[in-house]
Amino acid sequence: MENETVSKNFIEQIIDKDLEEGVYDTVHTRFPPEPNGYLHIGHAKSILLNYGLAQKYHGKFNMRFDDTNPTKEKVEFVESIKEDIEWLGADWEDRLYFASDYFEQMYEGAVKLIEKGKAYVDDLSAEKIREYRGTLKEPGKESPYRNRSVEENLSLFQAMKEGRYADGEKVLRAKIDMASPNMNMRDPVIYRVAHMEHHNTGDKWCIYPMYDFAHPIEDAIEGITHSICTLEFEDHRPLYDWVVHELEYPQPPKQIEFAKLYLTNVVTGKRYIKKLVEEGIVDGWDDPRLVSIAALRRRGFTPESIKMFVDLCGVSKANSSVDYAMLEYCIREDLKMKRSRMMAVLDPIKLVIDNYPEDQIEYLDVENNLENESLGQRKVAFGRELYIEREDFMENPPKKYFRLFPGNEVRLMHAYFVKCESFVKDEDGNVTEVHCTYDPETKCGTGFTGRKVKGTIHWVSAKEAKEAKVRLYENIIDEEKGVYNEDGSLNLNPNSLKEVTAYVEPELMKAKAYESFQFVRNGYFCADAKDSKEGEPVFNRIVSLKSSFRLPKA
Repeated sequence: MENETVSKNFIEQIIDKDLEEGVYDTVHTRFPPEPNGYLHIGHAKSILLNYGLAQKYHGKFNMRFDDTNPTKEKVEFVESIKEDIEWLGADWEDRLYFASDYFEQMYEGAVKLIEKGKAYVDDLSAEKIREYRGTLKEPGKESPYRNRSVEENLSLFQAMKEGRYADGEKVLRAKIDMASPNMNMRDPVIYRVAHMEHHNTGDKWCIYPMYDFAHPIEDAIEGITHSICTLEFEDHRPLYDWVVHELEYPQPPKQIEFAKLYLTNVVTGKRYIKKLVEEGIVDGWDDPRLVSIAALRRRGFTPESIKMFVDLCGVSKANSSVDYAMLEYCIREDLKMKRSRMMAVLDPIKLVIDNYPEDQIEYLDVENNLENESLGQRKVAFGRELYIEREDFMENPPKKYFRLFPGNEVRLMHAYFVKCESFVKDEDGNVTEVHCTYDPETKCGTGFTGRKVKGTIHWVSAKEAKEAKVRLYENIIDEEKGVYNEDGSLNLNPNSLKEVTAYVEPELMKAKAYESFQFVRNGYFCADAKDSKEGEPVFNRIVSLKSSFRLPKA
């Protein structure tokens, strides 16, 4: 029992204590994104944490859109977020809510605060409110409108609701403490005038609640027990508690903060991604070079790999950064036993086997994955003319180069030993053909003991292979220079996307959107969901096969 407690993260320890002491008799969590952009890898941590806690404690998990700011929200973002959460496997069952569902209760809550003398209508401009707020070292100054009567405040707030004031002309502020050491408690604005069309409520409202006022009300209405959020909201917790206390909710939720998930050398800021999209540098919020959940899905990452990554990152109170290589490690680990290992040549040169019968095509039996027999076998065409990778032949090789060079013998994967006899160059000095002879005795390369070879290379049949577009990705950020320039602009890597035409096994032309494979010796690849067509897949490289990354020792 003692070991079990030690292994739990600090949030689970808080929940255990609350349940033991009868503060709550159940666990009810939620994920509350603002629908003003696509979710990214950091949100995945929050989704899986909130959903995982509800599952672990046999509680409930709500999905709720915090749509209190109509200036930035779109239905497109609502739909993409729902799709991302479903893909990650977090099931909200029938509990899908919007903050805007509660606008009436929020308005009533604001009226209640006015009636209690805990809120007032202020005429100060946004600039003046900032000025009166004070600094971290100096207390704020009270607004000249702070001591309006309850009746006057009720009348003015009603007029705000009826649309009698322009945007910014009046606000409703909580009446707390202008000398508080916590800036968030210095009479924060809780309602503003905004004559905006809302994606959910249309033009019904022209006043909208501020996030810090709306969020605790939403949690309380839904019966959320543990409101789990990231560390930047720690200073907002006293205001969260103040709202639920003053509105007298019988079993108020408890806010708990945890550290955000930061990945090195990636772009997660919505305004930066928006700029990349608008300038056409990426082809949308789901461009495979980004780390939005939609982009990771399109690139070929799996929900299982994201969950593994989030688990490895753990839950803590201290902000830290995680190397992107750890995310790549997780997708390799997830795919290596699940996917067929196919042959594709990305930078082809022709290999001609001079002593192989000219018109003969034979079909070799090939295991789809040597480490997982359940994936079965396939037939692969072999003939006199093949394509191999350009890097698998060198005219003048360095030491310890074990692939093809004049006089050297290698194994053709799943096929025969071949020996390089000669090669052909074009007028620019580029090798265009390698000529070899084969040894029929060495078929399949295993069980043959006559001699050994040190190199094995992959290939495709020139006659049977099909052409396919393949995209090779690097980090969109120039990693040597860091993410941002001094002026705040992004350090973009000009080589973040390279498109090549590869020769692939015919079987790969049947690939459906999101279907992934290992291309032997080249990495893991996924059929692009946006640009692939029936019989014409476009492949995105998810990740290369090898990395120097090692999991840190526990």
